[in-house]
Amino acid sequence: MTTQQESPVSAVISIQVENESGALARVIGLFSGRGYNIESLTVAAVDETRRQSRINIVTTATPRVLEQIRAQVERLVPVYRVSVMTAADPHVAREMALVKVIASGERRADALRIAQAFRAHPVDASATSFVFELTGATDKLDAFIDLMRPLGLAEVSRTGVAAIARGAAIL
Repeated sequence: MTTQQESPVSAVISIQVENESGALARVIGLFSGRGYNIESLTVAAVDETRRQSRINIVTTATPRVLEQIRAQVERLVPVYRVSVMTAADPHVAREMALVKVIASGERRADALRIAQAFRAHPVDASATSFVFELTGATDKLDAFIDLMRPLGLAEVSRTGVAAIARGAAIL
């Protein structure tokens, strides 16, 4: 019998937790304590009445390790629910970026044309710079940023991934 090595896959781990001091620290402590890498992290209150927050963590691991992470996170207090979403699971994942470009002349015009093609919105402009707001899949943001580098990319701020299952499935 041959054993196949599992290939690492990118996943969004969504965790519903009680909105209390230390909840995020316990989840992050689990990741760092076991050497799991966090590629993106977002957290925000999602239900003020029930005092709950949602944590979205993007990581890359084998399916077996992802299952271990899910099981370990579920045992933490105050975790209510955990969902692991990979490319095989129907879900929507988006992030937002603010991208500052300092350019003049033709490079400025090129930056505006590219921004229009990517549906990036200028949210600040001066005679020498733009700040573009762009929302979409991570690879879309990466592509936009790569195109802005030769045009005068000066600074990038990203939110991290927010994800939710498609259809009637809920966390």
